Amino acid sequence: MVYLMGLMYIAGGIYHFVQPRFYIKMIRNFLPYPAFIVYLSGVIEILLGIGICIPATRSLAAYGVILLLIAIFPANINMAWHADQWKYSPIILWLRLPLQFLLIWWAYQYV
Repeated sequence: MVYLMGLMYIAGGIYHFVQPRFYIKMIRNFLPYPAFIVYLSGVIEILLGIGICIPATRSLAAYGVILLLIAIFPANINMAWHADQWKYSPIILWLRLPLQFLLIWWAYQYV
């Protein structure tokens, strides 16, 4: 399961570079320099995904994943709050928020 988690964060980080407009839209209304933040968070996500796969760095990377998930939570709230600006159902956007806590719990298993 730890390698699945690592691959998930690596893929998610890569996606920041493939579809940056998606992530920029999530934060552009309330944070400065959204493109920079998107690319930086993509790099961080990739590094954490790699780190979680390496036993020697797993615990530190797990803490990093937890901090990252906490840091991006406001962007997910912003996305749900402005559901009318997205092509997704508002119900899905709001139900996705508790998923963050499940992901935090999953990362905590490797601390």
